[in-house]
Formats: sequence, structure tokens, C-alpha cells
Amino acid sequence: MVDRRDFSSWLEGPRARTNTDGQWRGRDLGLPPSGPGSVAGFGIRLVGVVVDWAIAALIARGLFAVPLPFSQPSATGGQNFVVLGVFAVMHLLLVGTVGFTIGHRIMGLQVRSLGGGRVLPLQALARTVLLALFLPAVVWDRDGRGLHDKVPNTVIVRTR
Repeated sequence: MVDRRDFSSWLEGPRARTNTDGQWRGRDLGLPPSGPGSVAGFGIRLVGVVVDWAIAALIARGLFAVPLPFSQPSATGGQNFVVLGVFAVMHLLLVGTVGFTIGHRIMGLQVRSLGGGRVLPLQALARTVLLALFLPAVVWDRDGRGLHDKVPNTVIVRTR
């Protein structure tokens, strides 16, 4: 039988009728529902990526004379790939060594391996390649992990 909750549940999002009280992002991964160690939400991760992209654009401007976003003349397609390359190298080096980028650190986030603790270099490489492809980063599962986290078996958690 169709009831009023079925009719209007689309206003509350796709999980309004499927989530139960004992469900949260990261539960199946053994992570807490909130606070340090919990899975970071989409919004806070997005802000971290924007910070990292801005830093990459500034580095590309300084090293390769790539025009900054919204400047005249605008960057060409090849110059935009230079910014992507700087972003990828920055991500690979920082996540592979300390477990977070500058944007992650500012927002209180860290990339961790599900196997236990620090991200291994091969995990960081796989994560960076998939992140640079963009599409795997915008397809995520019930735990809030994108394909760029699922393939290398990593997760972004809150540190505070």
C-alpha cells in the first residue's frame, strides 16, 4: 500500500526510506558515526579539493606561467593539463608521505588505508591516477567512498 511517506520521501533524498537508526557512513568499515576517525562528508572534502586546486594553480603560475583562473587571457587546454599535473604530483607526494594534502590538513582530513593506518605508496599512486580522471571521484558508495578510494582500499576520515 502506498502511503504519504512514500509519496513525499523524494524530498528528503534517496536514503530517507532505506536508512535505519543504526546506519551511518563508515559503519561497515568499522568507523565511528561522527568525530575523529569518522568518514568525512562530501562538502568538507570538496572544500579541501578546491584549496588544493588553488594551490596547484598558483604553483603552475609560478613555475610554468600558466594564467590563473578567471584571468585574461585564459589558459589554453594544454595549460589546464599543466595545472592538473601539478595537482596530481602534489597529491601523490603529500598523500603518499604524510597522508594528507594541504587542503586536507586545513579542513581536518586524512587519507587512511583500510588495511591499517598509513597509505602505502602504491595506494597513493592508484588513488591519484583515479582522482585525476575525475569521474571515479564523483561516483561513490553508501559509505561515502569514491571509486578513487575503493580501488586502492583507502578512506578519507576526519581528524578533529
